[in-house]
Amino acid sequence: MYLDFYGLERKPFSKTPDPAMLYFSPEHAEALARMEQAVEDREFMMLTGDVGCGKTTLSRALIDRLPDSVRPALIINPRLTPNQLLRVIASRLGEDEPKHFRVDLVEQINDLLLNCLENEVLPLLIIDEAQSIPSRETFEEIRLLTNFQLDDRNLMSIMLIGQPELDKRVRHSAYEALRQRIGFRYHLGPLRPESVREYVAHRLEAVGGPPDLFTDDALELVAGVTGSIPRWINNVCGAALLEGFGREARSIDRQIVRDAAVDLGLISGTGRSPEALELVEDSAASST
Repeated sequence: MYLDFYGLERKPFSKTPDPAMLYFSPEHAEALARMEQAVEDREFMMLTGDVGCGKTTLSRALIDRLPDSVRPALIINPRLTPNQLLRVIASRLGEDEPKHFRVDLVEQINDLLLNCLENEVLPLLIIDEAQSIPSRETFEEIRLLTNFQLDDRNLMSIMLIGQPELDKRVRHSAYEALRQRIGFRYHLGPLRPESVREYVAHRLEAVGGPPDLFTDDALELVAGVTGSIPRWINNVCGAALLEGFGREARSIDRQIVRDAAVDLGLISGTGRSPEALELVEDSAASST
């Protein structure tokens, strides 16, 4: 609809975790650097972050940048029993017929890891949405995976990615043994408000569009109403482009962003006078 009107090759604010669209804020760059170092060191890492801040996109970017010597095993739905987890891991490591009983699965995974070692391949286990792991027993099975090692190296690298509840859970005394195995940590928060302009420009340029499509005051409001959270920025900016197209507006101004934010429920316009709504906007923008 609006792609041709604004000269865009594809949607700049898609909700899919496309690594090609990743904006490297200083925080995202630091997180990815630590992830790469954890893989290189065959370490256990935990990446946490607020909802919508780009954790999953970072994991996809990491996978895209891995050398051929690293074999990623991605689990995106970790609501698994211990045995289910081990069977999924065996499958991700290339086993067509994972065993059913734990003792057999452990031996099977050990053989798979030794085969990877012989072929100079490093398995990387990435568990996304790790805050959804259902039980302490499943977490304990993850900890025990770190026992697959030689005297001088681990046989696999492990990465847990999840929302802040993951960190809160791991800090409980019941998870002390697991916590001691974590060698790298990083918490990813919202963008800095001053980075929102660069974020929007980056995504527009990535799809062949004009980086200055949004006016300065429109971007101030975007930062304010979204809390500088990338997923909400995408929601508001995508809705604003559609709104702007409907009005045949060649640039996206503050009024268009405001109306998009109202439609998304980020600003309540119901029953408010224009003056009252302006106060809401000013309060949002002042957070930048």
